[in-house]
Amino acid sequence: MALLSPAISSLARLRHWRIEAWRSHPIDSQREVIQNLVTSAQYTEFGRKHGFNHIYNIRDFKKAVPINEYDDLKPYIERIMQGEQNVLWNSPIYWFAKSSGTTSDKSKFIPVSEECLGDCHYKAAKDVLTIYYMFNPQSNMLTGKGLVLGGSHNINPLNDEARYGDLSAVLLQNSPFWGNWLRTPDLDIALMDKWEEKLEKMARQTMHENVTSISGVPTWTLILFKRLLELTGKKTIAEVWPSLELYIHGGVSFTPYKEQFHTLIGKPIHYLETYNASEGFFAAQEKPGDEGMLLFTDHGIFLEFMPMSEYGKNDPQTIGLKDVDLNTNYALVISTNGGLWRYLLGDTIRFVSLNPYKIIVSGRIKHYINAFGEEVIVDNSDKAISIACQKTGAIVNDYTAAPVYFSNDSSGAHEWLIEFEKEPDNFDAFVKELDTALQNTNSDYEAKRYKDIALSMPVVHNIPKGSFNKWLQQKGKLGGQHKVPRLSNDRTYVEEILKMQSSCS
Repeated sequence: MALLSPAISSLARLRHWRIEAWRSHPIDSQREVIQNLVTSAQYTEFGRKHGFNHIYNIRDFKKAVPINEYDDLKPYIERIMQGEQNVLWNSPIYWFAKSSGTTSDKSKFIPVSEECLGDCHYKAAKDVLTIYYMFNPQSNMLTGKGLVLGGSHNINPLNDEARYGDLSAVLLQNSPFWGNWLRTPDLDIALMDKWEEKLEKMARQTMHENVTSISGVPTWTLILFKRLLELTGKKTIAEVWPSLELYIHGGVSFTPYKEQFHTLIGKPIHYLETYNASEGFFAAQEKPGDEGMLLFTDHGIFLEFMPMSEYGKNDPQTIGLKDVDLNTNYALVISTNGGLWRYLLGDTIRFVSLNPYKIIVSGRIKHYINAFGEEVIVDNSDKAISIACQKTGAIVNDYTAAPVYFSNDSSGAHEWLIEFEKEPDNFDAFVKELDTALQNTNSDYEAKRYKDIALSMPVVHNIPKGSFNKWLQQKGKLGGQHKVPRLSNDRTYVEEILKMQSSCS
C-alpha cells in the first residue's frame, strides 16, 4: 500500500496547475463564475423575474438582484422541496442541506444541486487533498482510511424524491462508490441520527481500522477519542491509530481544543482548517499552521463582501475582491450554483493576505456582544479564552457569553458560562486573565472597562461537564454540525442554561 504515495503525489502535481490558475488570477476566475451562474439560471423563474438575460456585468447583476436573507428565498426553496423545479436553479434539485449554524428552532434548508456537489464541494475537497500532498509529498494518508464524523439524513415527507440532512450526510450519501474504500465507518453507522449510539458503534468499528485522517467537529471528535481509549485500554490515540497524520477541522475555532488534541493523540500530526458550510466550500489552509485560509475563487460561488457599516441599511453596498482591505470585518454575500442569489451568509470574515487572498472566519453577524459599544466578536473571545487557559493551566470544552445590563446601582458586565475539561489552578486568576486578554484584543472593550464605568469585571460560571450537550439535547439539536453559540447580544441562551442548571441542582 505504501507504493500508493508516490503515485498519488504525482497525480497531485498534475492537478496542481489548475489550482495555480485560479490562485494566480482570482478576479478573472470570479468574473467567469458569475457569468456562468447568470447564464445557467437565466430561464429559471428567479432568472426571468430579475432579468438575467439582460445582465452583462457585475454592476448590472447588483442592480438587478437585491441582497437576500434566508427568509427572502424561503418561499422559493419550499416550492422546490414540494417538487417544483427550475425555480432558483436550472438543474433538478433533490437534496437539501439542513443548516445547523445556530440553535434556534428554525432550520434552514439549503438547495444542493448536482453542480453544487461536483463543482463546489467535491472539487474543493480534491483541491484540499492536492494542496496537502504538495505540502507533504511523502504522505501515506491514502494508504489507510479517513474517519468522517458526519451527520444524518431523512426522507422529506413533502416529496418522496426530496431528501435533507446535515451537509456531511448529503456529501457521504452522494459520494462515488469508491469513496467507501477510503472512508470509515460504514455508511449505515455514519448516517445514524442517535449520536450516543452512533459514537459507540463508530468507536467499536474504527478501533480496528488503519485510520490515517479524521474530519469532524472538534467536540464530537474528542468524545470519540475518549471512548476509544476506554475501549482499547490505550493511553493515547497514537497507540490506537499509529498512522494517523491529519485532522481536518472547521465550523468552530480550533483554538480552545488544540491542547486537548495534542494530549489525547500523543504525537505530532498535521491540523488543517477548512471553511466548508452548507452553502458551499469557501476556503482551506494551504499549509498546516498557515495564518488564514486560501479563498477558493473557481468553485461555482461568486463572492461579495459587505463592510459591517453597511449591515442593516435598506440598500447595503458590497465590494469585490479587488477592493477589499486587510484586517477589516466583512459580511460574506454569495451567489451559488445551487440557486442562492446574493445571499447574506451570516459569517464575518477578515483578509489576512491579499496575494493570494487568504481569510479567517471572525464570527457571525448575529453572534457578538455589543450591548455597550464594546463590539466583541467570536475571534476576540476565542483568543481571550486561549490566553487565559495558557496562563492558568485550564482546558475549556465550550463556552457562551451574553451581556448583563445596567441596573440602578451597578454598571454592565459580560456573563460567561464555561465548561472546563480541566479546571484552572486558580479560578479567580482565570477570570482576571480572561478580562485582561479581552482588553488587549479589543480596544473598544478596553475603553468600556476603564474604571468599571460602563463594564465591570466579567461574571464567570464554572458549569458541570456535559451541560452544553444536555442543553442542545433538550432543544433537539444534539449532534451533527450543531454548535453552541459563543456570543449573543441578548440573554436568551444564557438564561435557558442557567435555568436548566438550577432545576438540576
